[in-house]
Amino acid sequence: MKILVTLKDPDTMHDAVDDAVKRLYKPDGVSADEWADIRESRAQSVKDAITETFMEYSEYLNVSFEVDDDGTVTAKVLTRAEAR
Repeated sequence: MKILVTLKDPDTMHDAVDDAVKRLYKPDGVSADEWADIRESRAQSVKDAITETFMEYSEYLNVSFEVDDDGTVTAKVLTRAEAR
């Protein structure tokens, strides 16, 4: 059996990326202001890449679950093209 789940939350992906980027190690010799600009730029690049491939309108994410007769469950995050 195949089950398609569409998740909608405009903030979750953005918050997760921001949290991940904040955990990056700050290189020596970079000022706090420069580091904030680098983090912001990196976060935006990652958000754009995720959104371009997987998120519709930056808030919809489609996950397909396949449940086999023996109870085995697999999940796949669908690309935007696969979700159509």
